[in-house]
Amino acid sequence: MKRRNFVQSSLVAGSALLSGGIAKAATSDNDYSSLSGKPFNLNYGIHDGMFKNHAGPDFIDQIKFAYEQGFRAIEDNGMSGRPVDQQSKIGETLAKLGMAMGVFVQPGLSNDGNMLASGKQEHIDNFIKSCQQAVEVAKRINSKLVTVVPGDFDRNLPIGVQTGNVIEAIKKGTAILEPHGIMMVLEPLSDNPNLFLRTADQSYAICKAVGSPSCKTLYDMYHIQRNQGNIIPTLNLCISEIGYYQVGDNPGRNEPGTGEINYKNIFKHIYNKGYKGVVGMEHGNAGKGKEGELALIKAYREADSFM
Repeated sequence: MKRRNFVQSSLVAGSALLSGGIAKAATSDNDYSSLSGKPFNLNYGIHDGMFKNHAGPDFIDQIKFAYEQGFRAIEDNGMSGRPVDQQSKIGETLAKLGMAMGVFVQPGLSNDGNMLASGKQEHIDNFIKSCQQAVEVAKRINSKLVTVVPGDFDRNLPIGVQTGNVIEAIKKGTAILEPHGIMMVLEPLSDNPNLFLRTADQSYAICKAVGSPSCKTLYDMYHIQRNQGNIIPTLNLCISEIGYYQVGDNPGRNEPGTGEINYKNIFKHIYNKGYKGVVGMEHGNAGKGKEGELALIKAYREADSFM
């Protein structure tokens, strides 16, 4: 081929390739809108307030809106504090839509008033009472998952003794939950240095010692990243004792794609491991108003596009 013809052919081919690439790029910006309403590969669970600008302040209306966007689960930290009739209505709505209920925080527990590591009877009694209350809440909303935080360190005791105290208290709690098929998930947190439970391997050891299907780890990847990083290798090491996952990018604790964590790789990994449960959306919205809510949906479509 003559040089002139070769150059002309190359320009035509390059132009076609470029225009095709531009068209593809332009399409990619809108690809996810065509998936509106299609269920995601993983079962992401929304929080109250996440879609308030589209659906209004009522959580049930937000649940219905989320369903229309393809979400098939919720979680609600404050569920136990809601009026009983509202709990029942939420449960009925989920059942009607075929949506799953993720975690709620066990009632009556707070970090400052809950020190299972101390071994003190008052804390154990409060914990047992909260387990009993959790059973009643779980029945109304058809939930099998409750978040438990053991509370703060007791600085006057050796760490091994504190760990033993936590294990013994958790055993008493699982004796209440296990007959009802309810799983408490222990959550390692990064909120402050006084918290006893901070890493996934620490929770793994406690769950192994308790030895009950009603005691597993809540693997919140925001906290894991802040406390120790190495999210996927740590997940692999602890997977037999992981019962639930939560999402939040770091820094900022907002939706995937707003921080440093590669959630597309993590979601693919969790999916390939065969996880079928709820993945809690335990974070805020990076953007404001309806635009921020649409950006959140798009972020999950992008992170979930690993198939």
